[in-house]
Amino acid sequence: MFSLYCMAVIVLAIAMIVSILASMLSKKSTIDREKASPFECGFDPISSSRLPFSIRFFLIAIIFLIFDVEIALILPMVMILKFSNLMMWTITSLIFIAILLIGLYHEWNQGALKWSI
Repeated sequence: MFSLYCMAVIVLAIAMIVSILASMLSKKSTIDREKASPFECGFDPISSSRLPFSIRFFLIAIIFLIFDVEIALILPMVMILKFSNLMMWTITSLIFIAILLIGLYHEWNQGALKWSI
C-alpha cells in the first residue's frame, strides 16, 4: 500500500513539474501587433474577424451532447437484460429514464429548448 502512495506522489510531482515547465516555456516575451492582427491576402480586413456566437446554439449543443451520452448508456441495458435479475434491471432502467425525463422537463420548463426568443 505504501508503494502505491509513493507511485501516486511521484506521478503527481512529475505532472506538476511538466505543467509548470510548459507554462514557463510557452510564454511569449513580446506581442507583435502585426502578428496579432487578422490577415486577408495582404489587405486590411473589411470587417471584424470575431463574429458573435449564439449562446442559445451553444446551450442546445451541450444539451444534445448530454442526452447523446445518456442514450449511449441506455443502449447496453438491452444487452444485459438476459444476464441480470429482471426486477433489478427494471428498477435501474426506470430510475435512469426518470432522471433523464426530469432533466428534460427542467430544461423545457426553463426555456432552454426554445430556439427563437
